[in-house]
Amino acid sequence: MAKGGQDQSNRTMIWMSSAQFQGWICSVCEWNYSLPTLLSDPQAKTAYDRLAAGKFSEHDCQSYLSRLKSAESPSFTERIRKLVSQGFKPKDAVEILLQEVELEHYNEPKVIEQARTEGQDFLRRLREGLL
Repeated sequence: MAKGGQDQSNRTMIWMSSAQFQGWICSVCEWNYSLPTLLSDPQAKTAYDRLAAGKFSEHDCQSYLSRLKSAESPSFTERIRKLVSQGFKPKDAVEILLQEVELEHYNEPKVIEQARTEGQDFLRRLREGLL
């Protein structure tokens, strides 16, 4: 057991995207691996994901603070995951999210584009077995 009674064997790598951070985080502790700002090429993102997976498996949760629940609203990726956990196919979940975001943010093309980008990244990571 890790510090705070956390079982490190049950930890998972989670994709997080918010206004303050975009990258991989640990489900148990505050370990994170941020996405470089200008990284946009799909092959470079795949290499980044592999590197993050290696760093994740090497980290020791005891060296980090315990993860606390965020007060922020869920990221687009978290919303897609929730839809998938409710039984929607991943592609359908992305489409539903995009429709919701277009309704919620109809005057904000940057937010809609961010949702589209996160949806595409979610599907890419799923195809590559990273999620």
